[in-house]
Amino acid sequence: MTEPTENLDKIIAELEEKCSETPESLMAHHHLALVYRKAGRSEDAIRELKRAVEIDEFSSESHINLGAIYYEQGRIDESLAANKKALFNAGHPAQGQAHNNIGLIMQQRGNIKEAIDSYTKAVQNDPRLMMGWVNLATAHVMAGSFNEAESAARKALELDPDFGMAHNNLAVALYYSKEYKAARDAMNKAREKGYEVDPRFIEAVNKEL
Repeated sequence: MTEPTENLDKIIAELEEKCSETPESLMAHHHLALVYRKAGRSEDAIRELKRAVEIDEFSSESHINLGAIYYEQGRIDESLAANKKALFNAGHPAQGQAHNNIGLIMQQRGNIKEAIDSYTKAVQNDPRLMMGWVNLATAHVMAGSFNEAESAARKALELDPDFGMAHNNLAVALYYSKEYKAARDAMNKAREKGYEVDPRFIEAVNKEL
């Protein structure tokens, strides 16, 4: 449910006052940026996140959120740079998300080997990062490494058995491994969980049975 605009306006006003009172507060600027983003005020969010990383250049969350907004705006080079800066804080748990985001950019650019490397680092840093496993499965399918894709999809399903996209990725991996019945079962599970399976894939699976 979307938060009412008047509530966001009130929160923004309170946080703007907080930032004015404590201009060196990393958390105040970061929190304000998140609320600006929620309100659709992307440029204001970018300004506050830039202020946050001026205060603390090792604020991984600020770099990651900045990268996310850049990605939404199609500013891919800037998004990549922001996510890479999140990696400077060695050992920080947010590194998993940063690696995952870098993987998405590499995948978008068609650099599948680099995407697999980034997704692998993502789940190594945070084994409970479900989207890291899901994205790793997708990239392995694209690379033709179907056993690895199946393994990654099953890891995602261990974390969330109800995630339709993971069932779909498992179905695709099984299909290319010629395990057609198992692929159909996984595909049907994806549909049951609300995932919109590509009609062409449905046809391809059914054709093999």
